[in-house]
Amino acid sequence: MKISSKSDLDFLEHIQWEATSAAHDDVFYERKLTEAWGRARQAPAYSSLPEFSAQAFKDLPVTSKEKLKALPLEFARVGVGAALKYYQTTGTTGVPTPTPRTLLDAIANTVSVAEAWRTLLAAGEHRALILLPSDIVPVADLVVGVCEFLALPHVKAYPFTAGISDWDRIVALWEVFEPTVLFLSPGVLLQFSQILKRRGLLDRMRSSVQNLMLLGEVSTPELRQMVGQWWEARVYDASYGSTESGTLAAACVHDRMHLIGGSNYFEIMSNEVVSEARAGRSGRLVVTPLNNDARPLLRLDMGDEVTFEEGCPCGADSLVLTVHGRGSDGTAIKGAQVRTRDLESLVYSAHDVMGYLIEISEDGSWSRLLLERDPSVDRETEDVRARSVQQRTESQFGFVWDEVRFVNRLPAVTKSGGSQKSWKRSNFRVLDGEASRLASTFEEVGA
Repeated sequence: MKISSKSDLDFLEHIQWEATSAAHDDVFYERKLTEAWGRARQAPAYSSLPEFSAQAFKDLPVTSKEKLKALPLEFARVGVGAALKYYQTTGTTGVPTPTPRTLLDAIANTVSVAEAWRTLLAAGEHRALILLPSDIVPVADLVVGVCEFLALPHVKAYPFTAGISDWDRIVALWEVFEPTVLFLSPGVLLQFSQILKRRGLLDRMRSSVQNLMLLGEVSTPELRQMVGQWWEARVYDASYGSTESGTLAAACVHDRMHLIGGSNYFEIMSNEVVSEARAGRSGRLVVTPLNNDARPLLRLDMGDEVTFEEGCPCGADSLVLTVHGRGSDGTAIKGAQVRTRDLESLVYSAHDVMGYLIEISEDGSWSRLLLERDPSVDRETEDVRARSVQQRTESQFGFVWDEVRFVNRLPAVTKSGGSQKSWKRSNFRVLDGEASRLASTFEEVGA
């Protein structure tokens, strides 16, 4: 994020003031919504809107993600060739969505997130290792921008960039850089932890690490507790948002997600009725990003079921956001709809696995859960642990796996994170009839 003009610097300072000093009251939101509405009217999708008024905003139907994904450039007021950066979504819920961004987009998102994370990333105390992808998706660029804004020493080394940053090189640079903060996806952290355990390096390398900042994928409390014990570090579900919307919430020191109200206007939809975001309300999250420049969005239905709360021990007065996941995230397994967060809570609650893969038959009548071994755990306990998983699965989801098996290694796609984060792509394998019949004869996956 390079500032090359006085107007850009003025904009940066204004966004910082809005994030840290401005009162986020009705007057603030009316002004910001008026500006966002005016930018939106310059995009084809919103060109028929009248002048802004509070009533016109309330009367505006929500913008569905399906419509946005079907006609992504209709919502842009800046062409791809005129934007500073071009990104695409990872396609977690379908086809990747083109997402141009201007410098103002980058400044606004970076500064708002940096101020939200400032208490976690004190300047002069931390060095950050960024193990996130920077091709096409914006996540690594955002973190680099935050580190630059907070004057935080940092290095970027995505371990799945072939020929550049493999695990050996990351281990080597660790010896010199000694990071105190890691930014990475849960899958990458699991893979890295397994490699260090197998090499006997985890005890030594974790000594400098204080914070693990997880981004890019679902992160359950059970997983964060498990890896926190391995690394003897604080683990945070660092942020929530999307490539389309920008960052909407960020973690505090108590690992609770707070809404970034200075740059977003939040609402909630329950029974198809949209109302203000207030403590105690639950439903689907609806957001109007207040600073989106290249592609303004009004009342975007994020598709995620959420709950708002207040009263965090950190003392922040912004609402706490709990994300329950998309209703469409569920995948049918033996007649039950299973969501990512629910299954991962079950898998990682025992604190003794490095990952998982679900195999199902084409007709859904057969399923197997493969669990990747933790190298430090006694294999003699695996039968007991597999039975425990079966019991918890039956209790929580109402079915039992045809098999629960521990394996040495799972395919890399289950760990690469960020670039291939779709749960249904990376943690599911649908087997044809012959493959599912033979599956029980396979002893290992990638052993």
